[in-house]
Amino acid sequence: MSEVAELMQRIKTILVEELMLQEEPEEISDETPLFGEGLGLDSVDALQLVVALEKNFGLKVGDAEKAKVILHNVTSIADAIIEIGSAEN
Repeated sequence: MSEVAELMQRIKTILVEELMLQEEPEEISDETPLFGEGLGLDSVDALQLVVALEKNFGLKVGDAEKAKVILHNVTSIADAIIEIGSAEN
């Protein structure tokens, strides 16, 4: 499994565990929207997710507009984590 695939799997596991989702990590597509028609997360879930991402990956989600982009789906979260990782190197 590639590093990116492992990262995405870890994000899905965090989603399921931190937000107590009924889905299994394997059932969540990389492109499934996290809010609305996708997983149906709400603002409380978003806050929990932001805290979990900062705790696990050091990813800081600054403002609401940035959050909409980063928290769109698993792929967008992984991209943001990879971006901060490459910025630190």
